[in-house]
Amino acid sequence: MQNLKMKSKTYTKKDVAKRVAELRNEKVYVAEQWTDAVFSALRDIMMQANPELRIEVRDFGVFEIKLTKSKPKARNPRTGETIYVPPRRKTHFKPSKLLKNFLQQPIETEEQFDKTDEPVKQSGDSAAADGGDSERRDQAL
Repeated sequence: MQNLKMKSKTYTKKDVAKRVAELRNEKVYVAEQWTDAVFSALRDIMMQANPELRIEVRDFGVFEIKLTKSKPKARNPRTGETIYVPPRRKTHFKPSKLLKNFLQQPIETEEQFDKTDEPVKQSGDSAAADGGDSERRDQAL
């Protein structure tokens, strides 16, 4: 069986702007300005969290700022010294149902393709199995 581990592609803000430009039929430099503005706004809102925050983007997910508890008896692994770690804030992202369902689909491998390069049907594969979300998912992507 083939190893499924592949090198992941890293997308930058510029790549996102290019995709926005394609979707909106705009010039890339115009889309870069809008993309930068959206990310700057999200960053500013998250940095102003006092102490917790929730940003919900429908059909994408929820960004949250959560508090961690203080740890009065944490230990330095090198010295064994007991130290106090104060409470802090951390970020959390929870994907939407649409995104989560898409990401939970099985990954198609070369073994699942027959000689005509069409996916081999597996039990449970049907258009109705996704509850009609395939059109919404296609539009969201």
